[in-house]
Amino acid sequence: MTSDNRIFELRTYEAVPGKIDALVSRIGDHAAPLFEKHGMTNIGFWVQTDDDGKPTDTLIYVVAHASREAAKKSWEAFWADPEWTAARFNGEQVTASATSVFIEPTEFSKLR
Repeated sequence: MTSDNRIFELRTYEAVPGKIDALVSRIGDHAAPLFEKHGMTNIGFWVQTDDDGKPTDTLIYVVAHASREAAKKSWEAFWADPEWTAARFNGEQVTASATSVFIEPTEFSKLR
């Protein structure tokens, strides 16, 4: 993947109230390594905080793909991966909702 033409995907997850720690663990322990296994590049992971600096129930992360077609193939492989299926269905539901958008860096962005 070259930095000249890769695309980025911004994903936002709302945890079931009170389950942000479990969601972060599931993403960090299971999903993030599988993203790399299936051709995605992990850029960063964040937990949103409130005005007092306390964590909310929102997890945000960015992954990079070589192209939109590569993103589609990577996600198909990820969702079909038995390791993810086992992690996802082994235990409690921790995700209430999720959104995904593709974003492109500006010419002056340091991250390209």
